[in-house]
Amino acid sequence: MSEQYPAQQDGVLVVYKPKGPSSGTCIGKIKRLGQKKIGHAGTLDPMAQGVLIVLLGQGTKLSGHLMSGGAKVYSGTIKLGETTDTWDAEGEIVATAPWDHITEADVLTEVGNWLGESEQEVPSYSAAKHNGQALYKLARQGKETPVKTKTINISHAEVLSFELPYVRFRVRCTSGTYIRSLAHSLGLRLRCGAVLTELIREYSHPFSMDEAHTLDAILEAPHTLPEKVIPLEKALPEWPKIVLDEEMAKNVRNGMSVPYNPETIANMPFAVGISAMLLGPDHTPLALAETQIVQRQPAWTIVRGLWQ
Repeated sequence: MSEQYPAQQDGVLVVYKPKGPSSGTCIGKIKRLGQKKIGHAGTLDPMAQGVLIVLLGQGTKLSGHLMSGGAKVYSGTIKLGETTDTWDAEGEIVATAPWDHITEADVLTEVGNWLGESEQEVPSYSAAKHNGQALYKLARQGKETPVKTKTINISHAEVLSFELPYVRFRVRCTSGTYIRSLAHSLGLRLRCGAVLTELIREYSHPFSMDEAHTLDAILEAPHTLPEKVIPLEKALPEWPKIVLDEEMAKNVRNGMSVPYNPETIANMPFAVGISAMLLGPDHTPLALAETQIVQRQPAWTIVRGLWQ
């Protein structure tokens, strides 16, 4: 049956990951469709569903740029009155507490306190590393896990509905935010405990659920994969695209910098550190580039080559 599988693709495949399988399992299934060079830009826990950015072929070179910048949007459900070792519904219950004294106003106030920049405690059951080993491995071995924190920023937080003890919410946050930690912190502030019972990633910059394909749709019709892949030149929509002539394209393929021409980008004067994608005369992606001063002249320097 392998003859029906398409050739290796280059670009981004936006997948709607279902609840249950891990991100790695989903990627492994797509890999078997002839996509040997494959990666991702941010995993989802098995319990979570929603936008999973899968990188194919040359698209794997975009990973750092897709993961490091831009926001993510999640919606989900929190259950009050329970605490688990994993801070979500898949863990073992370690404590229960009354919740019926909690009011909707209490919840609204504490969800509002998520907003802004803060230091977030990393769950002990997470892939964060300590001395080269994932915290969840230490936790499963019954070993003590160190308390780690990270800086996050929540730019939007809202309560969607109340059916206490369940609270539905939506947040817009920086990459790397642990939503389980937000649920846990809500339980601490309300002094009743709380666990995350449902999580949907609606948006992972710059892609939304509207652009996502279900895993079943991808696996059931492998021959349609090429039409589902977002090509490299559209994978970083906010980056300027600079079309080079043949001579400059040749220099780029040789890893050389090329002169910065302000006329190629309207209303964008030179500044060090501008990112762009360089394209050949036929609009084939050649490289990710950044502006620098080279031999006292403004130039595009190669950050990552994209040519075959």
